[in-house]
Amino acid sequence: MGGARYAVRAIFVRPSAIGHRPSAIGHRPSAIGHRLTANGKRQTANPLSLTLVVLAAGMSTRFGRLKQLEPVGPSGEALLDYGIFDALRAGFERMVLVIRPELEATVRAHCAVRWGAVPIAFAHQTLDQVPGGQTCPPTRVKPWGTAHAVLAAAPAVDGPFGVANADDFYGARAYQDLAAHLRAGGAEHALVGYRLDATLSPHGGVSRGWCETTGDHLRHVTEIHDIRLDGAHLRGRDPGGILHTMRPESLVSMNLWGFQLGILPLLRDAFGAFFATSAAATDGEFLLSNAVGDLVAAGDARVRVLATDERWMGVTYPDDRETVADRLRALVADGRYPAQLEPSA
Repeated sequence: MGGARYAVRAIFVRPSAIGHRPSAIGHRPSAIGHRLTANGKRQTANPLSLTLVVLAAGMSTRFGRLKQLEPVGPSGEALLDYGIFDALRAGFERMVLVIRPELEATVRAHCAVRWGAVPIAFAHQTLDQVPGGQTCPPTRVKPWGTAHAVLAAAPAVDGPFGVANADDFYGARAYQDLAAHLRAGGAEHALVGYRLDATLSPHGGVSRGWCETTGDHLRHVTEIHDIRLDGAHLRGRDPGGILHTMRPESLVSMNLWGFQLGILPLLRDAFGAFFATSAAATDGEFLLSNAVGDLVAAGDARVRVLATDERWMGVTYPDDRETVADRLRALVADGRYPAQLEPSA
């Protein structure tokens, strides 16, 4: 990969009240929006430089261990590393990893070894990140999901940004299309849409955001759970328990988004409304697909769906690991990835 080599620049974004303007809280602005040249002098970044927010705070319940850093590549790379590599090749210049505080040392050490030359910020997603003046319900035991994680990263974002899961492989073209959309400017957000049949696991049911579109714009997203092959059909149930039959070519969200900065105040307001419901006190999640879908339905956001023919990979279940490792070896043998990932490969 061509382009600049970066000096080490790692910062932390400390927890803040979601209801407050986050850019004033918990981070050093001088570390955001700049990079260091070879002689150590600070150089202002391009105003349209792109940041990738990587959601790495998941509990890995079904997988049984920390799948964000599970070694699956030929040289021990995790899927997180393939995401960073593809994002850098596509033109994303900075990474913000959203993590749980207890993962800090492990994730930081991994990134220092693999990506020490890349500017990376680390943001903690915690239970005290609630709307201003509120407190966490005593019955709540984990943070509030993917849209809440994006709000945790907000202090480190100062321009167009992507959002990706740390434990998903999206493919190089998906990042390239997303970066091209963000660099084009404008007010539209973006979602990379995958064929449903390119996102399944042979080892169990999966949850996907089922996309309904008008032309190439998102109209609605429905979370469908436990999708699996049932005879000749793909079937799953929505949160209300209704069974849906889905076509193999149906477009689904794998949580690879591109946002303009204007999404952040809208998400903060939406989280305030969610926090007032009983779901916030128990195990309800403030999911990015639901939050953005509601904004689209209300006419407050417009999202272009970037259909991709890339094949998604992930390790939802332990038995998925070897399948993913085999496919990565094949991609390396085909010359699409180096045998060992590094920023300038």
